[in-house]
Amino acid sequence: MRRRPFLDQRRPLSFKRRWQQRPWWARLAVSLLLALACLFLLLALRGSPDPDPVVFPSTGSSRSAATSSPLLRQRSYLDGVTDAFNMTDEMLSAHSISRQLMDQISLAKTYVVVAKEANNLQFAAELSLQIRRAQSILAHAAAHGGTVMEQDAEKAIRDMSVLFFQAQQFRYDSAVTIMKLKGQIQSLEEKSKAEAEKSTKYGQIAAEELPKGLYCLGVRLTIEWFKSTELQRKFTEKSPAVQSNLRDNSLYHYCVFSDNILAVSVVVNSTTLNSMHPEKIVFHLVTDEVNYAPMRAWFALNDYRGATVEIQKVEDFTWLNASYVPVLKQLQNAATQNFYFSGSGNRGTPIKFRNPKYLSMLNHLRFYIPEIYPELRKVVFLDDDIVVQKDLSELFTINLNGNVMGAVETCMETFHRFHKYLNHSHPLIRAHFDPDACGWAFGMNVLDLVEWRKNNVTGIYHYWQERNADHTLWKLGSLPPGLLAFYGLVEALDPKWHVLGLGYTTVDPATIKEGAVLHYNGNMKPWLKIGMEKYKGFWDSYVDYSHPLLQRCFTH
Repeated sequence: MRRRPFLDQRRPLSFKRRWQQRPWWARLAVSLLLALACLFLLLALRGSPDPDPVVFPSTGSSRSAATSSPLLRQRSYLDGVTDAFNMTDEMLSAHSISRQLMDQISLAKTYVVVAKEANNLQFAAELSLQIRRAQSILAHAAAHGGTVMEQDAEKAIRDMSVLFFQAQQFRYDSAVTIMKLKGQIQSLEEKSKAEAEKSTKYGQIAAEELPKGLYCLGVRLTIEWFKSTELQRKFTEKSPAVQSNLRDNSLYHYCVFSDNILAVSVVVNSTTLNSMHPEKIVFHLVTDEVNYAPMRAWFALNDYRGATVEIQKVEDFTWLNASYVPVLKQLQNAATQNFYFSGSGNRGTPIKFRNPKYLSMLNHLRFYIPEIYPELRKVVFLDDDIVVQKDLSELFTINLNGNVMGAVETCMETFHRFHKYLNHSHPLIRAHFDPDACGWAFGMNVLDLVEWRKNNVTGIYHYWQERNADHTLWKLGSLPPGLLAFYGLVEALDPKWHVLGLGYTTVDPATIKEGAVLHYNGNMKPWLKIGMEKYKGFWDSYVDYSHPLLQRCFTH
């Protein structure tokens, strides 16, 4: 491509000749007139007042701070901003100063990258300086456990805003800036996902661990049991009246299966204290071999307003063996053991789906209630993580309309329908169950054992449990097989009977006040340190921390 010739900036010779041909006095007069005009113009400019400058309260100090770097002594971009520039209201009136600083840091990091790619190293250095300054303010506040100093933060926010304004003047490529922001957003999303997975993992570990206080209580109760023949005699020598109560269908029968002594105590205590006829209450408790002695010791040492309490251990149910119970049979399978216990199973499966407690017989014992209590006709099943606030005797008179179970439905929220618990891509599930069928909750359930036996619910449970040996129908727990076994056999109860969510979410205070049973479903149980403080009070009110054994084991 040919270069265009350089333009000659000299005036034409004809003009010079004409100027030189004029008389000398004419040329002198023109020169004097031009000099006077320039003098009058300078006097006029000096006499006129300056327009009022726009004042930034912290501009002076921030400029001095910004120009303190050797890289910026030549010329600061803060100094290049005109006095007419105004900060945007949304940058100066943010509700959270800390959040505003964080947002500015994120945006500034993007501009640093863009500025370096545009070879504008001075501007990149100024941005980096302001980033470090904002980070220093946040770090100081975090280290001293206080709030961000408003005066320092305002200076940092204003100076960073000025740099953002200057970045707009550079007219950086919008596409590049957007791509950099997208990259940062993706990076933040990945970090957020990783932190969420860590939180879930650590929360699951915390929920599975036995608190020191509960371990201490179990040990001390075991010692009390074996050194006191009187306590042993109280449970082994049952009076004819107690024996009769265990089979009397005119009484109110509740069953709880758990290895948590204190949690079961809260269930029994809250139920009897809120009952109008506690002497008519019969509790059927089942625990394991380890907690059998301490649980009997606890209930022998404490009185529950005349209620009858029966305690059994699951190991005594010899008919619950691998040849009859699918869960026990699956435990003998190497793939099942690897899935639940080794931690090296399917890496795509979240940790909560590999919790061994979901294979515990205490968790699946609820499907064998008619066989454990063959002489009973109606019982109320309670989980150990609940608190009773009202008299529950009315539950025994509710008409289930020929259904086996009375339960509170949970489909007010879409994620509690069948398709969220079951694998509806499997042909067996797809052929037999409506994906939008309403789910319900275990934890407080009225059971008509006569209808149960008639409909062979336990056999239906066995059928589906055997077909899920490869974990393709559902992933975990006792609720999914319960949804299948009781499908079409559930009577919906008034939601006030069973209030859920106190172990993982926020519940409306009015709903809690009206609730008969409060359920701490979720990982944040009230006896754990990770429990939700605002709901622990409902549970703590039924624990007598003045009891000598609890004083030794709990600091409350």
